[in-house]
Amino acid sequence: MAKLLSTRYSDSAFSIALFLLRVAAGILMLKHGYDKLQHFSTYAEHFSDPFHIGVSLSLSLVIFAEFFCSILIIAGLFTRLAAVPLIIDMIVALIYAHHWQIFGDGEKAALFLIIFITILFVGPGKFSLDKMIGK
Repeated sequence: MAKLLSTRYSDSAFSIALFLLRVAAGILMLKHGYDKLQHFSTYAEHFSDPFHIGVSLSLSLVIFAEFFCSILIIAGLFTRLAAVPLIIDMIVALIYAHHWQIFGDGEKAALFLIIFITILFVGPGKFSLDKMIGK
């Protein structure tokens, strides 16, 4: 009970928590990207084009972020770099798809945004390919 009420933490507990956050967020986001990849033509029919670069290119960039960058986040490879497209993706989703409704339809996008910003600031942690390569 004393450990639960303690305000101290260990480096290994922090690393495990960061690993769980990184992998869980990556897997959950991967599902969204995989669905868009599998049903590209269906999504392309009604996908928004907020930057006026074409629906197919906009959707392709979202798939790149949500599918491929999520894989990098899960593996902990180029983690901070991979977090940037996901952050941009979630900001665009909040603005254009959910109209800044953070306490409504945009709640999931806001949570993902906060998680990926946290990963950008903190990095991949000890249990990552980035850490193994860095040695």
